[in-house]
Amino acid sequence: MNKINKIHKPLKQKIMNTSINVKRFGFAVGITLALLYLGCMIVMLTVGHDGSVKFFNSLLHGLDVSTIVRMDVPIWEAAVGIAETFILGWLIGACIAGFYNATIKR
Repeated sequence: MNKINKIHKPLKQKIMNTSINVKRFGFAVGITLALLYLGCMIVMLTVGHDGSVKFFNSLLHGLDVSTIVRMDVPIWEAAVGIAETFILGWLIGACIAGFYNATIKR
């Protein structure tokens, strides 16, 4: 009987009181989003307009992007886009880590 009670006894939940490094987490999110941006660039370069439209239409659940996909994006504009995506990702990641750190029980 004692053995059965030990098996059915609910496990105590382990609470982690570890904070997240805000700068590192922000950097990780920024790099991840910049890599996604680069991935989109590679898709557009390799499959052309029709392939890009099919790919992004399937990602966006029926939203038709055929009228907004632009294939003649200059290099400087793509570089600015990567930088902006990284900065926004860093800020979002830093906010997530900051909010998490503010709410953990110490």
